[in-house]
Amino acid sequence: MVNISEGNIFYPVGKGMLRLMLMQGGIVRASFSQDGVFDPRQGEDINTLPPEKNCEVIQGQNEIVIRTPDIQIKINEETAAVSYMDKNGRSLLTERAVCPRQLEQISLYRVSDNKSAIVEEIATADGIKKKIKAADKEEYGSAYKTRTYFEFAEDEMLLGFGQGENGEWNLRGSTYYIHQANRKIAIPMVVSTNKYGIMLSTKSPALFSEKNGVSFVQTEADYYLDYYFIPGTVTTDVIKGFRKLTGRASMLPKWAYGYIQSKERYKTQEEMLEVAKEFRRRKIGIDCLVLDWLSWEDGKWGQKSFDKSRFPAPKEMTDELHRMGIHFMMSIWPNMSPNTEDNAEFKALNLLLPGTDIYNAFDEKARNLYFSQVERNLLPSEVDAFWCDSSEPITPEWEHHIEPEDGEKYCEFKTDAGNIMPLEMANSYGLYHAMTICDGLRRIRPDKRVVNLTRSGWAGSQKYGTILWSGDVSASWDCLRKQVRAGLQMAASGMPYWTLDAGAFFVKRGFQWYWNGDFDGINEDYKKLYTRWLEFAAFLPIFRSHGTDVSREPWAFGDAGDKYYEAIVSAIKGRYILFPYIYSVGAMACIRDDMIIRPLFFDYPEEENICEISDQYMFGPSLMVCPVLDEDDKLSIYLPAGNDWYDYYTGDFYEGGRTIDYKCPIDRIAVFAKAGSIIPVTEPLDSTEYYNGQTIGVRVFPGKDAYFDLYDDDGESNGYERGEYSISRIIWDDKAGEIICDNEKLNIKKYD
Repeated sequence: MVNISEGNIFYPVGKGMLRLMLMQGGIVRASFSQDGVFDPRQGEDINTLPPEKNCEVIQGQNEIVIRTPDIQIKINEETAAVSYMDKNGRSLLTERAVCPRQLEQISLYRVSDNKSAIVEEIATADGIKKKIKAADKEEYGSAYKTRTYFEFAEDEMLLGFGQGENGEWNLRGSTYYIHQANRKIAIPMVVSTNKYGIMLSTKSPALFSEKNGVSFVQTEADYYLDYYFIPGTVTTDVIKGFRKLTGRASMLPKWAYGYIQSKERYKTQEEMLEVAKEFRRRKIGIDCLVLDWLSWEDGKWGQKSFDKSRFPAPKEMTDELHRMGIHFMMSIWPNMSPNTEDNAEFKALNLLLPGTDIYNAFDEKARNLYFSQVERNLLPSEVDAFWCDSSEPITPEWEHHIEPEDGEKYCEFKTDAGNIMPLEMANSYGLYHAMTICDGLRRIRPDKRVVNLTRSGWAGSQKYGTILWSGDVSASWDCLRKQVRAGLQMAASGMPYWTLDAGAFFVKRGFQWYWNGDFDGINEDYKKLYTRWLEFAAFLPIFRSHGTDVSREPWAFGDAGDKYYEAIVSAIKGRYILFPYIYSVGAMACIRDDMIIRPLFFDYPEEENICEISDQYMFGPSLMVCPVLDEDDKLSIYLPAGNDWYDYYTGDFYEGGRTIDYKCPIDRIAVFAKAGSIIPVTEPLDSTEYYNGQTIGVRVFPGKDAYFDLYDDDGESNGYERGEYSISRIIWDDKAGEIICDNEKLNIKKYD
């Protein structure tokens, strides 16, 4: 018998209990407890949305039907399998009718005595890592391995579960492992082309599998089976639902949308200042310089300090950078060498993960101590932002010379993570590490926005000022193609702020499997790849260059008059010209839970086969980006129907609903603007610090009436949380050929 209470539906089946929590907007939390207990720790940091109390329960033939204003649900009376339909009865998703779910109880263990642990030290590209080989353990509780079996529509596609490293696109018919790695970011969210999403409340490793007609999602350690079904009238609604559950994305400062220059690595204070001055001398736009690892004294990996022999006056350095309109970001790590003062503080209080030199980010005391070291040693130098590297913080796949298979990587991650942290939390270390930085900075700098470039995340990371990036990838055209898919998978997983190492981290080929770039250095072939990669990066949420093996400043690739140098400078210049558009689009990711980049099927869901297109994407409401992904400058581009299109650079007009052949000169990639769109622009900037939001140029691409909501604020404070911002609606009246703006203070200039 069904029991209904405050939007919650309870249905006993066998020895267990099914619970459906109905929320306004059609979101459903589906849970099954084998013992009838719903432990409050499961999904404890996911937002509780208002319950949907307006529901009708109807007894059907062998099923129970539940109707709400936004969704219909059916429960199989015999097996408690759940089916989801939209409010009109269109089928969205169905659990398997027979045996829809399985749970297997497991014991949870932890290291009982650090002194008993046998620890191996392994040299990796991320420094010396400690690994527990054996240790005495004690049982501290129990959990469940869970499986939920689903039946998907034959033509349905699934995207998401974070960022893959192998060019994954449609996850159907595959086994996809949801765990953290250097080049892989696990996010427990998947989106269907059938206009719904599934979000797991788990923080444990998980996997998706579909083979031989059997499809399921498995989690490794939960207190009960639990997931959220998120429907949408349009697919972007699904992402909005994800953000409602896990937290609104924080607003990034203006400077974060400018150009960020990095490399491995700037060795001295003098070198950093010389690079900054060279950018200014050449009048190339830049907003941030990044100091990679080894800010500390040699041999003291992860110590939060400056080596005084190389950085004698860090505050003077940041002051000088700030005078040039350049912000300063520096790398910090969760692991600290045992000979460091920072490590000793943690060890004295037993706040390291067992057998390691990694701080226990799951412990509030450890988080407070970690940030107190940042506050004492780094913040007096006016560091603007932090790069939280290695925030997984274990990468067992990088301990091998031969690349393990995907299943091996998953099993090793489960084992190694479970040895040093709670298995039921093992995928979420990066979330808690981001919490450390954000909470600390908000306490010390309450009215300054947080920027945290980090290599790992989880559902909810977006509310902590995180920018996720794709890890230490290698330079090849094949890798560049995979990076486009990686970024779109992250967008489909609900993460708004994503970037990459333009040009790839590894350029050359080393001994290890992952150090496998295709180039000997900055030769003509690499110059072309780097240029195309940077041009693609200029149309991502965050624009940055980074890597090892070779320098990454624009003048490393030539000088004035050289075609590659000029193309690189042009890409940076173009980013700043588009700044009013980009900052407005980025702001709406916070204010309205919008997406910055997204696959084409989000905008054109009715077009046949458009969901297969993974090398073109939307950037904001109006621009379609088509990167050059091989050495041939020729592209075959599909122009979606429902719109006509203009070449963003040349203004050439194209009818929609067809495929065109397009040749890209080296100084740009293919970007198309929808007919009936407004693109706010500005004059080229040396830094976003010089942006004056009151002087805006507008490029109009006619063909339909159009509007654009231009966002502006002070660009740095958290005043936006108090409503201290403006949104000016710019309207294009296509028939009259006129621009109208509801903000009379804006000086709007139409550009041809």
